Amino acid sequence: MNYKTAAFAVGFFLDLLVGDPHWIYHPVRMIGALIQTLEKRLRSLFPSSAAGETAAGGAMAAATVFLTGGVVWVLTTGADHVSLWAGFAVRTILTCMALASRSLRDEAMKVYLCLKTEDLVKARKAVSMIVGRDTDSLTGEGIAKAAVETVAENASDGVIAPLLFLALGGPAAGWIYKAVNTMDSMVGYKNERWLHFGRCAAKLDDLLNFLPSRISAAAMILCCPLLRLDMGNAYRIWKRDRYCHASPNSGQTESVMAGALHVRLAGDASYFGRLVHKPEIGDPDRPVQPEDIPRSCALMLLTGTFVFAVLFLVRLLCG
Repeated sequence: MNYKTAAFAVGFFLDLLVGDPHWIYHPVRMIGALIQTLEKRLRSLFPSSAAGETAAGGAMAAATVFLTGGVVWVLTTGADHVSLWAGFAVRTILTCMALASRSLRDEAMKVYLCLKTEDLVKARKAVSMIVGRDTDSLTGEGIAKAAVETVAENASDGVIAPLLFLALGGPAAGWIYKAVNTMDSMVGYKNERWLHFGRCAAKLDDLLNFLPSRISAAAMILCCPLLRLDMGNAYRIWKRDRYCHASPNSGQTESVMAGALHVRLAGDASYFGRLVHKPEIGDPDRPVQPEDIPRSCALMLLTGTFVFAVLFLVRLLCG
């Protein structure tokens, strides 16, 4: 096993064990700051028309991808030239910080603990940290549903998709994916401010997530029996409802989760004070409950570990 494959493995397990300590200035925050800076500069350089904003957004996306990938490539290549151990350490850290298994689980479980103590005020605040919708008026069931949905979606976006890019292209590819995903979460909204400027980022995110989201859904279905979840219903709902979402990718894993848990997810939600009508996913066999949050986290973690094991074996076999 070479040191790059070892770094991929150690980085994955380090993320599972420690996640992202809050005292560390995470690279995603740096990417976010870069996006904000580029937005201000580029909006002033391009015309304030639909075409101008689209061009400015395209330039922002290209610059963000190039700078992120370039910086990570320089860091890893430079460390490789210093020594094998330096290369291993840098790659391990960058791999760990590109993944979000432990952080996603921890943030979702904060919501669960607040719901278990029936503190809806704290539960709304906790869930607001991991979802983009308005949370001030959510009921207990609505809070639990929002948490389960974000765990399902981020099983792909935050765990399996970056794992695939890290395995295939190393930290540079993994962090290019993270940069695109961060752009989409910041500017990929269909409102007046972002409709044109964020179009390129949103389309690029859809493109990069097309295969990973489907791989994630398939892996989640296969992992259901190990947690005594309904594999057959997960497949049935996935086949029926996987395109019941504005995104061509998010519905893939959300539909599997809805079927596995026998609940209904998605539906109408409020964003920035405006009600957005969205299709529902799954059947309302029972209400979404707080206990569905740890169930969804367990499926996310198991699926991530399963995909990692497959990728690790492939890397070993390929040398």
